[in-house]
Amino acid sequence: MLSLEDMLPRDHRARIVWSFVKTLDLEPLYEKIVVTKSTVGRNSIAPEILVSLWLLATLDGIGTARELGRRCETDIAYLWTLGNVTVNYHTLSDFRVENGAFLEKTLVDTVASLVAQGLVPLETIAQDGMRVRASAGSSSFRRKPTLESLQQQAQAHVDRLKKESENECDRSAGDARRQAAVERASRERQERLDEALRQFEALSKQRESRRKGDGEKTRVSTTDPDARNMKMANGGFDPAFNVQFATDADSRVIVAVDVINSGTDSGQMAPMHEKVCSTYDKTPKTQLVDSAYATKGDVKTVESKGTEVVSTIPRGSVLESKGKDPHAQQPGESDEYTAFRARMAKEEYKELYKTRPSVAEFPNADCRNRNLRQFKVRGLVKVKAVALWHAVAFNFTRMVNLGALAI
Repeated sequence: MLSLEDMLPRDHRARIVWSFVKTLDLEPLYEKIVVTKSTVGRNSIAPEILVSLWLLATLDGIGTARELGRRCETDIAYLWTLGNVTVNYHTLSDFRVENGAFLEKTLVDTVASLVAQGLVPLETIAQDGMRVRASAGSSSFRRKPTLESLQQQAQAHVDRLKKESENECDRSAGDARRQAAVERASRERQERLDEALRQFEALSKQRESRRKGDGEKTRVSTTDPDARNMKMANGGFDPAFNVQFATDADSRVIVAVDVINSGTDSGQMAPMHEKVCSTYDKTPKTQLVDSAYATKGDVKTVESKGTEVVSTIPRGSVLESKGKDPHAQQPGESDEYTAFRARMAKEEYKELYKTRPSVAEFPNADCRNRNLRQFKVRGLVKVKAVALWHAVAFNFTRMVNLGALAI
């Protein structure tokens, strides 16, 4: 006797999410739908339904497609979003990680709209990195001899399965599906091992160039070759990715996202600054970062483009312990870095730097509270797509708070 429309409160977040998604440019997603008369299949699910489901799921801290699939069978909000459509977790999983370009465009379009409304001034931006556990175990990291041995075993297994499949023609549909799943899993394992060997070569050369003999000690994960062992907030080391957010200081809106597999933030300020400037055609006046970002090369690059870097002085305490002034010019430094040192001696810039945690670490904390603690997907491309879902969801809440979305 009751309809889903009657059962979902009028002010429920699912309705706001749906209204927001309907304002997005979904044409790139519709262009991916292929219509053919010669292939048997079911009708495609409207992209706005899938986008709304994952945006709502991200806001609710749901981190897996299987869990979202269960909610789509039990929770009123997800049933209301679906309407009379049914969806399985395979479709949900694929959609989540295959549309990174659309998500990045959505992030840029929404921020550009807020800039045009004067809600995001982009005068001051803050950048911070967040290390998120990868979907790989520490024991999955192997050296080259083991990787080569595992690759040969995987290739032999794929060849054996292929031969068995060719010889067994009379099997039931269920057996055929199970066999196809086994073959797919074997191929994916072989591809991961091939990628692990490729990355081993590149990574070992980098390490060897830094210190002779280090290249032989290189280890790469067999389950997620893109992951790297990083020092985490608890002081230990785990396979992880480094999620980089750039946030507008006035509105606390995420304006740019990147994901890297380097455990250090060194060298990441200039690329993010360039990304913000080129994306929105505007140069921020100030960029707030911690000392890990304030390398001599990056400070020179950012300052030369008209942005003042505000940060603590790298190794400032070391210079003070030696009786030197950390704000005085050091030998071999550029004029830009000297200006940066002198600037940070002023009280007004020290006070400005104190605002950095409330800007840069705010989205990190919010995303962790929404279950961005460990990626359930593998590879930089898929990991970045998940990070973008969280950025879009975070900005959605900020837009509601800023009055840019009707409640």
